[in-house]
Amino acid sequence: MAGILIKDLPEKLHRLLKSRAAANRRSLNAEVITILETALDDRSGPPTLEEVDRMRVQGARPLTQALLDRARRDRR
Repeated sequence: MAGILIKDLPEKLHRLLKSRAAANRRSLNAEVITILETALDDRSGPPTLEEVDRMRVQGARPLTQALLDRARRDRR
């Protein structure tokens, strides 16, 4: 199995990763792998309605109907 070394990892990020790993009852390594797998998951096609609803609630910026309409209009 391949390995990776991350240099100059900020202390704050390291603490956050350790905390998240502990909360999920995983090792630091397993948590990083899980995060990378999720980030790199190759989804094809548009999001499901369930995913859109989840984004509406959890997004950094609320996903409003106006934003959806503008995205459709701009073909994004």
